[in-house]
Amino acid sequence: MEYIIEMINIRKEFPGIIANDNITLQVKLGEIHALLGENGAGKSTLMSVLFGLYQPESGEIKVRGEKVNIDNPNVANELGIGMVHQHFKLVHNFTVTENIILGQEPTEGMKINIEKAAKEIKNLSELYGLEVDPYAKIEDITVGMQQRVEILKMLYRNAEILIFDEPTAALTPHEIMELMEIMKKLVKEGKSIILITHKLKEIKEVADRCTIIRRGKYVDTVDVDTTSEEKLASLMVGREVSFEVEKGPADPGNVVLSISNLVVEDSRGLKAVNGLDLEIREGEILGIAGVDGNGQAELLEAISGLRKVESGKIELLGKDITNLSIRSRTETGIGHIPQDRHRYGLVLDFRLAENMVLQTYYMNPYSQNGLLNNKAINNKALKLINEFDVRSGQGIETKARAMSGGNQQKAIIAREVDRSPALLIAGQPTRGLDVGAIEFIHKKLVEERDKGRAVLLVSFELDEIMNVSDRIAVIFEGKIVDVVNAQNATENQLGLMMAGANPDKKEGDM
Repeated sequence: MEYIIEMINIRKEFPGIIANDNITLQVKLGEIHALLGENGAGKSTLMSVLFGLYQPESGEIKVRGEKVNIDNPNVANELGIGMVHQHFKLVHNFTVTENIILGQEPTEGMKINIEKAAKEIKNLSELYGLEVDPYAKIEDITVGMQQRVEILKMLYRNAEILIFDEPTAALTPHEIMELMEIMKKLVKEGKSIILITHKLKEIKEVADRCTIIRRGKYVDTVDVDTTSEEKLASLMVGREVSFEVEKGPADPGNVVLSISNLVVEDSRGLKAVNGLDLEIREGEILGIAGVDGNGQAELLEAISGLRKVESGKIELLGKDITNLSIRSRTETGIGHIPQDRHRYGLVLDFRLAENMVLQTYYMNPYSQNGLLNNKAINNKALKLINEFDVRSGQGIETKARAMSGGNQQKAIIAREVDRSPALLIAGQPTRGLDVGAIEFIHKKLVEERDKGRAVLLVSFELDEIMNVSDRIAVIFEGKIVDVVNAQNATENQLGLMMAGANPDKKEGDM
């Protein structure tokens, strides 16, 4: 038996869109098989068919050489197929153990035996080097740990075939490295893995073979060792992709945003931003580099008005905005691509068209005398989805919830960049985007800079910070350690500063 999974000529349609157009995927026993494609190419749909969440219009699935009919996820589980979804399916106020055994509770008489389950989970955790505390509450652990709980959930159900859907989208660089090691370990223990991703670095790091799909169609299956990143990118996008950000030198003008001695608390009442000073000027991209959890999120929320400032001052274009409402800040000249797109970027049950005017719906021409002008709203949305290549099943009528994560992101970026605000806050703008879309977004950020706008970029991808920024401010424990010129910065120097050291300053320097 060469293949543990065979999906042959799978066709899956939704109203107005063929998500999978006769795709074939063959996964060998004991390999890590990457499934590569742009946002909205049909990767998650194909895996949802394998996991029993969708029924295909045609095609067949074989598991271990036997033809099967997977009409719901319980059947997939029985066949040894497990899936870690892009957005985790965990109950936040339950413990790790309670989440893992949900639906498969080990009972003795009428009572659930939590201790027995916790013991088994601890053993599994140690076997695969997952280091998860069975009694921790989900709401108290990091995103990376939550992902390990999802992995344990599959292992607890004896899954042999593990599907990872964009598993690194919300992880820090360190957590990504740890996940790669866990994957290699899982394969050594006899598991087979399907990895849905569009991050070429990760494919080169862990995958054996890679199947590429483009706009719902099968393109090719290649050996990863003998295929370059450039080749993978062009197979995925259908054209050559530039990995370099093309930009001339910055020409900074007047100060747009000035922050002095800012203190902001996190949700636990601790000082997440602790006496921070920062300036950003017209015509420059200032990148903020730092390990996740050093105050980046709270800083962006304080500037955009989502979080209260304890003390200190924020000035935009010379105006004190420290205590202004969100709308007043927006009108003064802030655009915000938030780090959490679901919570702050979109109204998931609104149409795409409505999401495109969330910042401007109350203005002319989108409303008059308190009534929305749907024609003007729809026209604006059509213009933006064409310009930014936002793909969705029913165009501007699609509910935001029904779009792929990458296309949701493109919609937010289209809305915020189109307004060309004096200060564009970009919180992880390319998270979850494929190389083609990343290239496009970087170009847009540089265009805004060249129009004389100020761009504040936060990203956990050090490559992105170094390639896109003109200056880089390193944040550690809520303070800016130093601001360096991006052209001269090295990864090693930034890494040291991100860990709290300042490699350029001598003892006694201020």
